[in-house]
Amino acid sequence: MRPVDGVTVGAVTEAPLDLAAHEAAVADRRAGAVVSFQGVVRDHDHGRPVTLLEYEGHPTAEAVLREVAAEIAADPEVYAVAVSHRIGRLEIGDPALVAAVSTAHRAAAFAACARLVDEVKARLPIWKRQVFADGTEEWVNCP
Repeated sequence: MRPVDGVTVGAVTEAPLDLAAHEAAVADRRAGAVVSFQGVVRDHDHGRPVTLLEYEGHPTAEAVLREVAAEIAADPEVYAVAVSHRIGRLEIGDPALVAAVSTAHRAAAFAACARLVDEVKARLPIWKRQVFADGTEEWVNCP
């Protein structure tokens, strides 16, 4: 984790993600709330068994991630933001996205973390390849 414009931001990385590290990165003595999120690879999609996922990211993905984090951090109620997305091959149960936000109060922290995750999922140029148990595959969020 490294500070960027006053925001602690993770990365778009092939390395395993650590939720506890993201929570620690947003620690602040003023904070009465730290809300975190971990999006993990599940074993199904719309009733079809999934065996693995593979994420590919555009070269601008980390810059977009930083931009989203900075927008959330600009909220005067937010003390700190940390967020990372993994790329490469992920197995069932692996975290694909982790995020943490600190604020003075829980309602603001929940709201900010939800906005952070929603914006990352909407704007991050990362594409997901799902491999199903029957050997078929599909790309998600890929033009």
